[in-house]
Amino acid sequence: MQCSKCRRDAVVQQRYSGLRLCETHFLEDVERKVKRRLRKEIKLRSGNTLAVALSGGKDSSVLLYVLCGIFGRRRDINIVAITVDEGIAGYRPKYVRQAKKLADELSVDLFLFSFKAVFGATLDEIVRAAGLDDELRDKAPCTFCGVLRKTLLNRVGRELGVAAIATAHNLDDEAQTILMNYIRGDIARLLRAPARSEKFVPRVKPLRDVPEEEVALYGMLRGLKVEFEECPYKRLSFRFKILSWLNDFERRHPGTRYSILRGFERLVQDERRHFEPKSCERCGEPCAGNICQACRLLSKININYAP
Repeated sequence: MQCSKCRRDAVVQQRYSGLRLCETHFLEDVERKVKRRLRKEIKLRSGNTLAVALSGGKDSSVLLYVLCGIFGRRRDINIVAITVDEGIAGYRPKYVRQAKKLADELSVDLFLFSFKAVFGATLDEIVRAAGLDDELRDKAPCTFCGVLRKTLLNRVGRELGVAAIATAHNLDDEAQTILMNYIRGDIARLLRAPARSEKFVPRVKPLRDVPEEEVALYGMLRGLKVEFEECPYKRLSFRFKILSWLNDFERRHPGTRYSILRGFERLVQDERRHFEPKSCERCGEPCAGNICQACRLLSKININYAP
């Protein structure tokens, strides 16, 4: 199988595009998609700092590597990494070590924070406490993890004074999220534009146009340590059900993930409503109501978050 752009052997066949790409053209394709998304979502100015949410997994490792390559020659833009240790026994420690190793190799400052230090409990402890509450028993651990990670990243990013936080959400993640909101009927969340608030650090998703399998292949070709171990809580989530269905549909109908993302972006292009946040009465973080989701969840398991 030869590359569609040259005569070298192809390393990937993109069924959604019809292209077969050799290693060189594949790497260029991924980097082109990342650059295009960056131009679309953020304008960095001289002196700005861009933070990368670095878990140590394949997606965030690739993201940090690519961004260092893009901005490495610009001395006026600083790249830092923020790693969150949620406290998942037997799983998170190895990824934290990998995050530290990669940041050191790329000469990037890494800031490590944990749920235990900030919220007073690990995710494992939170999940056990939630299991005792009838209202929360059916809530997936991913609900707690996602809300608390978002709160922590925003707080840390603000304290560090970063211009934006880059997260490693890939095409699969985005398509799954869009479908989840459609199925739940959460139109308000779909139409909500980024909040305008000094307390809210802008987010950017440079891997948004790159399929998950291509992120993994890019990492392997660049010699990055790519882990495929699943979070032990993953299969309990609603997202996992959507993931399984979407992967099957993508196999049968290549390009489905891109169609979902592009359709969503066209749909909301003229309909997005800017979110004017309030300040949480308990912790001061920006939120839609009087109490943020993080404080609301933690209070139900008798954890008082006081930053």
